[in-house]
Amino acid sequence: MTKRSHAHALLGKLEKFIQEELPAEVGIKQSPKELYEPITYILRLDGKRIRPLLSLLAYGIFKQNPESILSQAAAVEVFHNFTLMHDDIMDEAPLRRGKKTVHVKWNRNVAILSGDVMLVKAYDLLLKTNPELLPEVIRLFNNTAVEVCEGQQLDMNFESLGTVAESDYITMIRLKTAVLLGFALQMGALLAGADREDAQKLYDFGMNVGVGFQLKDDLLDVFADQTKFGKQVGGDIISNKKTFLLIKAMELAKGKDAEELNYWLSLEDFDKEEKVRAVRAIYDNLGIKSLTEAKMNSYFDAGFQQFESLHFQNEEYLLELRQLTQDLIHREK
Repeated sequence: MTKRSHAHALLGKLEKFIQEELPAEVGIKQSPKELYEPITYILRLDGKRIRPLLSLLAYGIFKQNPESILSQAAAVEVFHNFTLMHDDIMDEAPLRRGKKTVHVKWNRNVAILSGDVMLVKAYDLLLKTNPELLPEVIRLFNNTAVEVCEGQQLDMNFESLGTVAESDYITMIRLKTAVLLGFALQMGALLAGADREDAQKLYDFGMNVGVGFQLKDDLLDVFADQTKFGKQVGGDIISNKKTFLLIKAMELAKGKDAEELNYWLSLEDFDKEEKVRAVRAIYDNLGIKSLTEAKMNSYFDAGFQQFESLHFQNEEYLLELRQLTQDLIHREK
């Protein structure tokens, strides 16, 4: 097969499974439509399917026929979209991937209840696992689910805090974002019969690159090319979101930079473009972009170190996992 054709083929099979087979697989019904329509709606909102694809590639590293775990891989995607549905309610977000969020298109109560059903359906998909492995997979999934909730709570806590320590921010994004990437890879490896040490290495890989991906998102929000980004550049600046960039700026700013940064953070009525330009100029004065890139790359480097001693069976899947990650690292939107 040609380079990366495994990933492309798996993505196509995964998408077909989610769109055509998953409703029957987990018993998504027609009635009451207010309960079930939001589930199919959010699963069709042009998601990248990165997490389930990681599970399939991880399986392929150790064993042929990763298509045999489409159900378990889809469980990761269903769970991820459940968290998005509930996060959107808490964030009062109007849009998700350019479309109305579920609580806006329907209402908050529908979004809460449909999300609850999605979590149950994720467990249904995991039940396809070999009975010998099922208890371990469920235990790891449950631990991941709790950590994702912990990360969301920390993120909400940060909104009311004047300052946030860098270490606390890294902990938050590790929990909210990275642990699910780690679980997706670890589960794929375990289902393929990999030993626990290799499965842990893939988990650690996912954890490290997951933190790096979030730092990349923080960076893109401020410094991306508007024509490529797909949403408003500077949204985090406008909302005073405590990203790595703002945390470092608040830590390092002195004198005039500190005075001006505090001025913009305190304003409730302002011109959005003017604020973005002003805060970005402060970031430039403090070298925040370079600091963020260095931090981000340290996590990516730590992640790829996990590959060095991995006992793999199918190198082509390992290379495709590496390439997929590299593509995400170098994305511009």
